Amino acid sequence: MSQTRNEAPARAGANVRKVFIKTYGCQMNVYDSQRMGDALAGDGYEPTDAIEDADLVLLNTCHIREKAAEKIYSELGRIREMKIEREAQGRSLTVGVTGCVAQAEGPEIVERAPVVDLVVGPQAYHRLGGALARVAAGERVVETDLTTQDKFEKLPRQDGRQIAARGVTAFLTVQEGCDKFCTFCVVPYTRGAEVSRPFAAVMEEARRLAAAGVRELTLLGQNVNAWSGEGGGGRRLGLGGLLRELAEIPGIARLRYTTSHPRDMDDDLIAAHRDLAALMPYLHLPVQSGSDAILKAMNRRHKAGDYLRLLDRIREARPDIALSGDFIVGFPGESDADFEATMELVRQVRFAAAYSFKYSPRPGTPGAAMGGHVEEAVKTERLERLQALIREHQLAFQESFVGREQEVLVEKRGRHPGQMIGRSPFLLPVVVPQSAGAIGEIVTVRIEASLPNSLMAEGADHENRVAQPLRKIA
Repeated sequence: MSQTRNEAPARAGANVRKVFIKTYGCQMNVYDSQRMGDALAGDGYEPTDAIEDADLVLLNTCHIREKAAEKIYSELGRIREMKIEREAQGRSLTVGVTGCVAQAEGPEIVERAPVVDLVVGPQAYHRLGGALARVAAGERVVETDLTTQDKFEKLPRQDGRQIAARGVTAFLTVQEGCDKFCTFCVVPYTRGAEVSRPFAAVMEEARRLAAAGVRELTLLGQNVNAWSGEGGGGRRLGLGGLLRELAEIPGIARLRYTTSHPRDMDDDLIAAHRDLAALMPYLHLPVQSGSDAILKAMNRRHKAGDYLRLLDRIREARPDIALSGDFIVGFPGESDADFEATMELVRQVRFAAAYSFKYSPRPGTPGAAMGGHVEEAVKTERLERLQALIREHQLAFQESFVGREQEVLVEKRGRHPGQMIGRSPFLLPVVVPQSAGAIGEIVTVRIEASLPNSLMAEGADHENRVAQPLRKIA
């Protein structure tokens, strides 16, 4: 392909093509960026964290939030200057846009940003090599077909070296797309209809991840608890059944999943939270609003009371479960009373964490065409009040662990000598002493302090302090 540098200055590894991938948005995009990197490795590309060293730059975009496209065009403006400089030096630079902005605005991107050589939507990553070959032949490429199943079947397998380099936790996509058509959301238009990855393919990838040293799997999907498939013996499984099968894989000690819709939280999945020790006691279950009127306008197809009753059932099955959610404030038509209903729901649930945003119209969604849009200043004031309440609950949740023991999966070295960073079952980062255990081990530590966004275990606050012997879980 013609992306190899021409008469570039000599340096070590100058004959190796490098790819820089910048990821925006959700965990699904993080996973997709990893898999694009895997696909490109087969075409001779090595990853780089320095955009200046790249022969290929990919912006893996998110279209959920306001002005997402504008941010991408701004970034492309900076890359254009880099490309001009490269060409003046006789070196080439290929630029691509992937992800949901690519899917939504593919033809417009190549029209507005001549620096872009290719646009590839989320379901066409397995065709990235072919698209690059077409670019090398002088074509500007737009690949935005919604063919999720092809993507699942044709993405290259990750080898053990690639997996091990990413650590002891991993994302595993099991579902894509959404059929719910919430009126604020672009996902059905950018990711397509709900598609479940076949059971055998999920299990195969999970086993390879475990064999490479992964201890914790997070199952991903736009509506992950809508997953269904045919297991061994032709049994029909939902997400609860899939989790039970994954829990039997040697080496996999922890399971999580995100993101869920309340309407697909069935009895078997709730029972899995009761029955599976590997399924961590942390659930992200978006509600978006506490007002029935706003939930109806959003087409959520549940009421606030339905959500609260569902949480009662989940907590009955797993009393220690921690909950996180999503909230949108200032949706068209939201009154002071509607917003207060959201605040009251938050007070009742006491979320361990939550993501909250001001409503921003997404082009092509029904919400964008609704009347009664809320003034920006009102949205800002409401968001500040909501986030203050959520933060109060979050800090109280973290502080509740001080003086208690927690099982921590050690994930990486800390910022300071003598420290390691791990993760509690409740998804809280925990700073532990290096003496606690090696990366990949699950150790029991006593929590000594709550920091703004993490916990501190005994013995971790000073590099010279000797920790007491700690119990390790195989």
